[in-house]
Amino acid sequence: MTVQLVLPRAIVDRMKNMLARAADREIGGILMARQITPGQFEIVDFSVDELTGERAHFVRDHVFHNTFLDAFFERTGYDYEKYNYIGEWHSHPRLPIFPSLTDLESMEDLVNGERRIPFAVLLVVRSDTFREFLAVATLHQCGMSPQTAHIKYES
Repeated sequence: MTVQLVLPRAIVDRMKNMLARAADREIGGILMARQITPGQFEIVDFSVDELTGERAHFVRDHVFHNTFLDAFFERTGYDYEKYNYIGEWHSHPRLPIFPSLTDLESMEDLVNGERRIPFAVLLVVRSDTFREFLAVATLHQCGMSPQTAHIKYES
């Protein structure tokens, strides 16, 4: 399976604003997407936990993000075929944007764990200046090694 994430300008701009507010702390959350074609997903919303991140560590608060999920599904009419969870995202301020070993292990636990999610994407981002926006995405599938997911930016 190959995956392409489509990142609309509005999503990138919103992430950049959140990253600027967080400064040197990691922030992150969950990614929600609309399936365009098999394997191509447009990011339509994301949660952001601005409170629990530290300089080089982020663990999302499940209660906060579950509330976000409930509101998202209500807003999209519980149309799980069209709109659904695609994965996780977090920042690496002033650090390489490649997933750390801890990041990879967390995603592997997600897809191979008790929830048995068939696949999920991890998006790691950095924006140390307002003009900069760097992103790397990895695809995680049950029983398989992580692969690069492609990112397409839309204006």
